[in-house]
Amino acid sequence: MFRSRRLRKTENIRRLVRETKLSVDDFIYPLFIEEGEDIETEIVSMPGIKRFSLDKIAKELDEVISLNIPAVLLFGIPLKKDDEGSETWNDKGIIQQAIKYIKNNYPDLYVITDVCFCEYTSHGHCGIIHENDVANDPTLLNIAKQSISHAKAGADMIAPSGMMDGTVAMVRESLDNSGFSDIPIMAYSVKYASAYYGPFRDAADSAPSFGDRRTYQMDAANRDEALRKATFDDQEGADILMVKPALSYLDIIRDLKNNFDRPIACYNVSGEYAMIKAAGEKGWIDEERVMMESLLSMKRAGADIIITYFAKEAAKILMK
Repeated sequence: MFRSRRLRKTENIRRLVRETKLSVDDFIYPLFIEEGEDIETEIVSMPGIKRFSLDKIAKELDEVISLNIPAVLLFGIPLKKDDEGSETWNDKGIIQQAIKYIKNNYPDLYVITDVCFCEYTSHGHCGIIHENDVANDPTLLNIAKQSISHAKAGADMIAPSGMMDGTVAMVRESLDNSGFSDIPIMAYSVKYASAYYGPFRDAADSAPSFGDRRTYQMDAANRDEALRKATFDDQEGADILMVKPALSYLDIIRDLKNNFDRPIACYNVSGEYAMIKAAGEKGWIDEERVMMESLLSMKRAGADIIITYFAKEAAKILMK
């Protein structure tokens, strides 16, 4: 008689037959860089996560390096905002400064930049507004300018997140025509209009001043559309396809893994992080175990790369 429990009897046999394993090599750690000086502010809705000015970021980067986390994803919070988000392509802007600082002082750390406008626009939407909605094609032109500026500053990878149709084709063509054909694109291919983003908007000052983002981010009810959207990005030249958020969309991660010969990333977003932190603080869950189980579920679903605010905590556990 076959008994499954024979292979669960001790920790060592469980280790030997374990199908899915997490590694620090799976993680990208998001960083919020705020323009100004002497800034090290904890984000209330994301315990343990802070906004840093460049003069305060070294300790955080030292820890990232010490934990052998391979990559960071940069988000900028500028002093100046306008209707277009023109600071995004300012070659002396906060993200451009951050890229140069990190590449000069931590040359082995892989730097990925989020390419979007919501942190930079006065209205908080992801592009140019026309008739109370984001205008797709004019926004693409600004995405191209932002991407080239990041590349000139030394970014290793571009991650356009605004969900404008044709983004990947525009970014790929612009990079190639500007001499940056070696820079890969991690596409936010399947980004849902999700309530799980709430704490991020506190972190990045990016809440929309009117309406919401449902005209350009995906409907949470749609699964087949995710494959169509990922197919467009794949055909347009994306090197990595991403699903965002992660935990409520594990089926979508698996769909992409089964259908595309590309690395699949997922974004373990701020709301997912905040819920575990809040429940752990209350003593309602074993925070560490739930954190690791959640990350493991993303890997098991098919994610090759996990963008997560838990990267440092998880790395410490995996190093034991």
